Amino acid sequence: MHSAAGIDSAYAWRRLAASVALSTLGGIGMWALAVAMPAVQADLGVSRADISFAYSLNMLGFFAGGVVTGRLVDRRGIVFVSILSALGLSAGFALAPFAPSLILFAASQVLVGFSAAATFAPLVADVSHWFEKRRGLAVAIAASGNYLAGAIWPPIVSLMIEHHGWRATYGSAAVLCFLAMIPLALTLRRRAPDHDAAHAAAVANQSLATLGLSPRALQTLLIVAGLACCVAMSMPQVHIVAYCSDLGYGVARGAEMLSLMLGFGIVSRVASGWLADRVGGAMTLLIGSTLQGLALVFYLLADSLTSLYLASALFGLFQGGIVPSYAIIVREYFPPSEAASRVGLTVSSTIVGMALGGWMGGVMFDLTGSYRAAFLNGIAWNVLNAAIAWWLLSRQMRRPAVA
Repeated sequence: MHSAAGIDSAYAWRRLAASVALSTLGGIGMWALAVAMPAVQADLGVSRADISFAYSLNMLGFFAGGVVTGRLVDRRGIVFVSILSALGLSAGFALAPFAPSLILFAASQVLVGFSAAATFAPLVADVSHWFEKRRGLAVAIAASGNYLAGAIWPPIVSLMIEHHGWRATYGSAAVLCFLAMIPLALTLRRRAPDHDAAHAAAVANQSLATLGLSPRALQTLLIVAGLACCVAMSMPQVHIVAYCSDLGYGVARGAEMLSLMLGFGIVSRVASGWLADRVGGAMTLLIGSTLQGLALVFYLLADSLTSLYLASALFGLFQGGIVPSYAIIVREYFPPSEAASRVGLTVSSTIVGMALGGWMGGVMFDLTGSYRAAFLNGIAWNVLNAAIAWWLLSRQMRRPAVA
């Protein structure tokens, strides 16, 4: 039986709540620019591809931050990393308003993205140590903080920009991150409960052997899958605000669609966690990938305001469970001592996909004058992700179950 302060305890659920709050606050570093893109583009006098490249640098910073902070969590703990995140976000948001050119603005976005990363994959990995029976559900809830941020911040950022400009909005974000995130980070000071490390590692190695893959091969496969799913995912998430503006519906409508998309994504993430506890990470990944592909096809057919709202709701409802599935797969096949490093690397690969897809969407828009080619590109990458999920699941099902 686990102790009152240990695995699956009431404290574990309170810690999960604090982690979600911290992730929601830090998530502003990922979603603010998606809303601010038209305002920053006009202010700096750059092209859509240029401002999309700044967003891509934000995502590349997020990728580097996920890898580095994942390793730091395994060595120094989540509190140290979370405080660094708060300081970095505050600095990045404070520097951005003083940027007179695209180059300096983009540089500030690297710092923002790097610091925001510590409030996603590292927190998800930390939470996974505190649950066994409902690990899939807990991991999915922890990962929902990022989408909760996406549901909350776009309308707020849009309203702030409308009334005060993007520079004042970024300055306010700097103050918020500094004042709110550090106290929350300090609530996570309790050390993770002890695991039977030798037994856990043996179980993970035996599970990996059933796939007939080396640790490096599985890690590489997950990285490619994460890259592919988020090239596809980036098209609506990065460009929906600009897309609505181009269609004449206005930035505010696009921000509402982004919020709607990510709000339904929360439902999808929690549901996928419940599903993963029953069918495993690979099956959950395949289901999410297939449904995301269907939603992208629907975007090709939608251009009226009502149909775009519907497409955004369906996209959020279908794709939210994909990224948490990677964390579940990592915990199924790798030892607990490597959790933060491997979850950080795997989830960070999804950010490279967001960066690549976001930039590709801007380039294809500049070349063709519409987003149709960008949506078709996203669908092709989604097919690759679904193929990897199917292949992984087929190998898992062909092998005898681990005793």
